[in-house]
Amino acid sequence: MHHIKTAYSTQKNPAEAANDIKTILGDHPVHTLLYFASSFYNQKDLNDCMKQAYPESVLFGCSTAGEIVSGHMMKHSVVVMAFHPETISDIRVEVVENIQNTENIVKAFQSFESHFGESLSDMDYKRYVGIVLMDGMSRAEEKFLDKIGDLTNVTFIGGSAGDDLRFEKTHVYADGKTYENAAVLALIKPAVPFGIIKTQSFKSLGKKLSVTRSNEATREVLQFNGKPAVEAYAESLGENLANIDDRFMTNPLGLMVNGTPFVRSPQQAKDGSMVFYCNMIEGMELEILESTDIISETKKAVSDKAMEMGSINAIINFNCILRTLDLEKKGLTQDYADIFLKIPTIGFSTYGEAYIGHINQTATMLVFG
Repeated sequence: MHHIKTAYSTQKNPAEAANDIKTILGDHPVHTLLYFASSFYNQKDLNDCMKQAYPESVLFGCSTAGEIVSGHMMKHSVVVMAFHPETISDIRVEVVENIQNTENIVKAFQSFESHFGESLSDMDYKRYVGIVLMDGMSRAEEKFLDKIGDLTNVTFIGGSAGDDLRFEKTHVYADGKTYENAAVLALIKPAVPFGIIKTQSFKSLGKKLSVTRSNEATREVLQFNGKPAVEAYAESLGENLANIDDRFMTNPLGLMVNGTPFVRSPQQAKDGSMVFYCNMIEGMELEILESTDIISETKKAVSDKAMEMGSINAIINFNCILRTLDLEKKGLTQDYADIFLKIPTIGFSTYGEAYIGHINQTATMLVFG
């Protein structure tokens, strides 16, 4: 028996979509249901319907900029992963409202400690794992994730909710309710082996840029190396300024940690400065990156993890929207989906990924053995 099952629906009516999913899952016992849904749906109606369909299950998820399910990259759909009671020993889901106030995380963690009967600071990261889903329009992810890192060694992995590239309003879900300007934290004690995959398809060009002036609140870099940010970036690439934003997707910046980039992606050029999808702090040293082969490198990352764990029984894939757009531009969408064809997988195109901080142009995956 497969203890983790996936399903999806493209029904436009929320009630029909929920019924569709219930039909596909059939009599599979659903302890926990994780789901990602297009902002195309009325979010409150969809969550009401999901709660009605699974009143006794632990429910959580978020809105997306595109959905992923085994063998498919979708739009305007709902994708779900249903966990059998034998795959999760215990789980607790907390909603952190007013995401900018990091003290609210402390209250959520106190609830976790009460539920599990042990301190988060003492929890064994090899026995517990967390999922974090955040409002993708909050610009609060960095401080939020930093606070989590201050409080526990348990890994929280996830992404920022999307709204199909409208950049207006994103939502997170818990227990059939819908939230804005909030985050959902799920602390899980799996009954099966688990692991983490972080993969990005870039190599360093060895060209360094140091943030000498920035506005953290707006994620804007005013100066690199003492020069206007756009000018310094263009100069490093040997480009003129006219079409410099054409290079943003293929040449983001990387904060290098032991030779591995944690990607910071430029969003736009603005009056000589550069606006990023991540915070850029004064004094930060970065390197210019160059894109490589997303298909072969993602395949290798999944294959390597399968070899390490013996097998992979399920994947939750938090895949950056910029990776999705790059795949679409290169006509590689189905090639990417096929990597996950034979593994129960769900995921979504995010407005940023969570893994030891807030990053871009990366796939962070929670893997179950």
